[in-house]
Parts: sequence; structure tokens; C-alpha cells
Amino acid sequence: MKAALIYQPGGPEKFVLADIPLPEPNEGWVLVKVKAFGLNRSELMTRKGYSPDVVFPRVLGIECVGEVADDPSEEFKPGQKVAAFMGGMGRGFNGSYAEYALLPKSLLCAFESKLSWDQLGAMPEMFQTVYGSLHLSLKIQPGETILIRGGTSSIGMLATQLAKNSGLTVIATTRNPDKKEMLLKNRVDQVLIEDGNLAAQIKAIFPVGVNKVLELVGTSTLKDSLSCAAPGGIVCMTGMLAEQWSFQEFTPMDYIPATVCLTVYDSGQIRVDAQSFQQFVNDVEAGKVNLAIGQTFQLSEIADAHRLMDSNTAGGKIVVVI
Repeated sequence: MKAALIYQPGGPEKFVLADIPLPEPNEGWVLVKVKAFGLNRSELMTRKGYSPDVVFPRVLGIECVGEVADDPSEEFKPGQKVAAFMGGMGRGFNGSYAEYALLPKSLLCAFESKLSWDQLGAMPEMFQTVYGSLHLSLKIQPGETILIRGGTSSIGMLATQLAKNSGLTVIATTRNPDKKEMLLKNRVDQVLIEDGNLAAQIKAIFPVGVNKVLELVGTSTLKDSLSCAAPGGIVCMTGMLAEQWSFQEFTPMDYIPATVCLTVYDSGQIRVDAQSFQQFVNDVEAGKVNLAIGQTFQLSEIADAHRLMDSNTAGGKIVVVI
């Protein structure tokens, strides 16, 4: 089978398209014929060598959609549509940047849909991250206000729609004033231009702060995001668009305002249930949710796809179709 391999960390040019043996499933594993997969910034970090436990060479890719090719247990039927979610793919074992992926059964979710593979390929981690962040970590409720920091990212765009569908007022940020109209068309109620210090802007609009904050930029803006939250509010750190993993110095009593809660969402730790994923697929089919797909590539164009992800100019989820 064809696979995009990384033999040593570095830039997009490090991808090598190669023929490797088709893997055979053992008990508890399923061979999936990959139809499409979305790109994720965690894969960019792994490509650069920032994932310390990854051993090269490695086939990257933490998610995919496709069809079951072989399940020794026969729990999944040949040709059945499945989505694979984060859980060691592309890090501990070879992932989805290939024509086939050998995956633990526990990562798979069967679903039904008539949508195109490029649309389906954009869904698994984008949905799981947004749904998990909003409902499991932030515990959003109708009538609340939410600040989405990093609103033009694919996660931010989808989070806006799901938050609006749940009856929230949404404030979203962008570093680029030219993207303000894009956010407004995505149903954002108010756009703020990101300058790293939003607390004063937020307090001018909402004197006590906002109920919830979805932090997608990372540790570089987290302290300011905590200052944007109202007493009793919740801040969820989900993304690291700034590619900064840790603090140089972290003093909890200084960073976290009294009664404000700080949490994270990591889809590698908590899985969204299959019923919620199927409902999301149904909502996309019904036009209740519009997927922001930036650009679609072929597997042979994986280096170009990563260059686009590096540039932060995709304007939506980057999808590779096999």
C-alpha cells in the first residue's frame, strides 16, 4: 500500500511517499481502507519532532474515515463505514496517512451517511474536540456568553456554530481584521481583534466577564483568558495554535482568579459517544451545521497540505482524500 512516511522530523519536505506492506489485523485490531482524513496541528507538532514519545519512521495521522477491510472478530462488517478517533494513531503506531490503517477496535465508531468523503474526512476530531470542549468541559447552557479565542481556526468556526445552535452569545477573536466578515457570516455576535490582551475589551462589553472561554491559542494567552471569565466561569484550554506547550513559570494563585475554573479537553482521554457523532453527521446532512473545509488534497500532495497548515491561511479544515 502507499503511505506517507516521516523518517526524521523537520519540514513538510520530510514526507516520503513509499510502498509498505499491507498490515494484517490481530485480535482487537481492524484493517480500515482509508477514504479521507483531516489534518491536525498535533500532526504538525509531531512532524517537527515535538512529540517526545514518537519513534521514527512513522506514518502520521490521528484520525480518518473509511471502510472496514478486515475485522477478525466480525463485529464490524466488510465495507461498513467507520470513523477513527484520536488514541495513539500516528504516534504510538502508524496512522492514517496511508491507503490502509490498522487500528484498535476501541478507536472506531460505525456510522451511516451519504455525504462525500471529503466532508466526512473533516469530521471526526473536529467534531469530537468541539463537542467535548463545549459540552463536557465547559458545560455550556442556553443564554450564556462564550469567548472563542482563535475563532478563525476550523475548531473555532465549528465551535461558533454549535454554541449558537445551543443558544449562546458568541464573541470570537482573530488576529487579522480582514477575517472579521468571515466570522460574522459564521454567526459570531461580536468580533474582537486579537492583541494578546483582551480582558479590558471584554470587561468593556461585559463588566463582570463572560461565562465561558474556549482557549484555542494556548499558553501564551491563557492568563489573559482567565481574566476574561466572570466569577464562577469556566475556561477550557483545548488548542495550541501558538505552538507553545508549557509555561516558563506558573503560579496558580496568580494565574487563576478566585472562583474561576480552569480545565482542558483532550480527545485522547475522553471519547464522545457514537450516538452524538451520528447526530452530528445527521445535522450536517440536514444543513444545520456547515463544515468549514479549507482545501482538499490527494495523498501524494501531503507535503503541500502541510505547507498550507504551516501558513495558517487555509480558512477551514484541510482534508486529504485517498
